[in-house]
Amino acid sequence: MKITINNSILELVVGDITKEETEAIVNAANSGLRGGGGVDGAIHRAGGPQIMEECRKIGGCPTGNAVITSGGCLKAKYVIHAVGPVYHGGEMGEAELLASAYQNSLKRASENSIRNISFPSLSTGAYGYPFDEAAPVALKTVIEYLKRHDEIGQVRFVLFGADAYRAYESALRGI
Repeated sequence: MKITINNSILELVVGDITKEETEAIVNAANSGLRGGGGVDGAIHRAGGPQIMEECRKIGGCPTGNAVITSGGCLKAKYVIHAVGPVYHGGEMGEAELLASAYQNSLKRASENSIRNISFPSLSTGAYGYPFDEAAPVALKTVIEYLKRHDEIGQVRFVLFGADAYRAYESALRGI
């Protein structure tokens, strides 16, 4: 599914974010930038040790924020490491922190003149955020950013599996 916002394209696809050929991919990182399972582990394995070396130099990243490294051995030139919240039922500011993680990722892209960026579904793996609650937050945040920032030409959500895709497609149709 693909829509246009101002001069930007927002696209939903099912795929493997480590194989993306966009300028930057977003990593669902932990606050220690230590690598881990899921998307984080896959990006570090595919990107090689250079990404971890750069993460160690940065040191950490608070929940809701994002930092940038090179893409190491990935096709993407950059990795933006975004730290989403652990889901605790939705009553502990999770939506605001999730929106902030997406917004700060886009800010890092703008600051680095990145025109094409691919996101996974942040916080929906090991952090337990339900797809049907995460998708509207993610999409609304990205759409609002693109309305005010025409320097980003394409945002792609690379979703792992049909359940994630259906949740994002339903949310996008409802916005």
